[in-house]
Amino acid sequence: MIAITRFRVSSERAETFAAEMAAVLSDLAAGPGHRAGRLARTVDDPELWALITEWDGAGFYRRALGAPGIRMRLIPLAAMAIDEPGAYEEVL
Repeated sequence: MIAITRFRVSSERAETFAAEMAAVLSDLAAGPGHRAGRLARTVDDPELWALITEWDGAGFYRRALGAPGIRMRLIPLAAMAIDEPGAYEEVL
């Protein structure tokens, strides 16, 4: 499964946000079921970012987000997250 969480980040926070997300990606990569992860920014709107991760299944993804260390890193960033569904099942 693929998890995509989009964030609206001001240009003033971009560098700090990227550094904080690098730590989140590192923590996620250490967890079971993690396949890949990356942080992207749109070319048309530099304030729109996406955290994209791939997992063996939704359970692995949800457990990873619930891990205490990861939760503590993500909570301050959650205020910038766009509220929308983010877990995708691959169909093709």
